[in-house]
Amino acid sequence: MSSKGKKRVVLPTRPEPPSVEQILEDIRSTQPSDPMFVLLAESNLPAPRKKEESEVKSERLYQQSHSYVEMNQRLQKACSLLKAKCEELKQAGATLEQNIRPAPKAESADSNGDLAWRN
Repeated sequence: MSSKGKKRVVLPTRPEPPSVEQILEDIRSTQPSDPMFVLLAESNLPAPRKKEESEVKSERLYQQSHSYVEMNQRLQKACSLLKAKCEELKQAGATLEQNIRPAPKAESADSNGDLAWRN
């Protein structure tokens, strides 16, 4: 069936969310026997943590984050240093290879095995 044959359903407009005052009034007028409050009281939800515990946790997380950032910066510096050292070693290796290449034979051994210079 094509989409032209289907009727378009018009949804009602969404109601406005309640204001803060309406929410507070609703909470104040709720009875203690309200199922939501009863379920919350009966559930095994952990009690809200003390402020000190959350501050300690926040401080610990901050210190971990700070330590991570410092270590990351040190690793980036070490990486840059290693790249520079690697480049230096490559250049030194290239220079060494050029210096080791066989030079044109300028010497020859005489019958005694002594080296003599060719002229």
